[in-house]
Amino acid sequence: MHKQFTHIFHTIISLENLLEAWKEFVVGKHKRRDVQEFERNLMANIILLHQELVAKTYVHLGYQQFKITDPKLRDIHKAGVRDRLLHHAIYRKLYPFFERVFIADSYSCRNNKGTHKAIRRFATFCHVVSKNNTKTVWVLKCDVKKFFASIDQEILLKVLRMYISNEDILWLLDRIISSFCSTRKGVGLPLGNLTSQLFANVYLNELDQFMKHKLKTKYYVRYADDFVILSADKQVLYSMLLKINNFLQEKLSLQLHPDKVFIKTLGSGVDFLGWVHFPDHRVLRTAAKRRMIQKLIANPTDTILQSYLGLLQHGNTSKLRSIIIHEAEKNLVSSNI
Repeated sequence: MHKQFTHIFHTIISLENLLEAWKEFVVGKHKRRDVQEFERNLMANIILLHQELVAKTYVHLGYQQFKITDPKLRDIHKAGVRDRLLHHAIYRKLYPFFERVFIADSYSCRNNKGTHKAIRRFATFCHVVSKNNTKTVWVLKCDVKKFFASIDQEILLKVLRMYISNEDILWLLDRIISSFCSTRKGVGLPLGNLTSQLFANVYLNELDQFMKHKLKTKYYVRYADDFVILSADKQVLYSMLLKINNFLQEKLSLQLHPDKVFIKTLGSGVDFLGWVHFPDHRVLRTAAKRRMIQKLIANPTDTILQSYLGLLQHGNTSKLRSIIIHEAEKNLVSSNI
């Protein structure tokens, strides 16, 4: 029996929750034109949104599309202020509930989690499986192909229904989810919605539960659609790979990326979350090093330098730190001439 979300529809769409959501949403955005326009008639706009939700005449409007490099090129779809405000109102009620549903070892878009904690957890598992570096560690690394663009909206709503019985809330979530499609109608979530982060974790929580309760996997770490399983037995991982692949296809309509799945030893170096991990150290991925130096050459500011130095504290990077500092100082001097 799944845990049940006990809030009623009014809790989410109330004026009180919409106003609290606005306070959270507007932080750092006061200078943006679309936010300023909405804020000029803030109470009237929020009351109108509330009335539309009560009457169930609310319709999610379209998206502004643009691209970012993060580090690979990604399509971002940005909703209007009114709809993003509603995303925040939904998120602030649903997230605390689903946080109690998620497993401990998923680390993306969750409070007090993130890449650094995922990397530390991976290192802990390496230490345990290797029995203090005395045994070979095999790692199965997987990546879901075009994850956000492939999420089946009907399956997502079916999963949400397992936890939420209130039909009005489900109507609202359907309005948000169906406001976007990628390759075809009924498929995809927009990169850019706050709710998409939560829905993505809800969707892949099905995989997490399968890994923990069906496959009984102890040494599993997931960050977004990127996940690893550790074992002292290579054949166990090959067996798991087939089961994982079947589960993703049959239950979630997802595909593993054929070029980003591998089983290899920790000693040969495992690329996970931007770092290449070895039994007793980790180094930054080569492409990340190159990108870091290029950005410092293009924009040699102390702020960027300090952020990079902070990142490099999480690995064995003394030589790279020296190169980064040298490049920054050299380019800072040249830019001031």
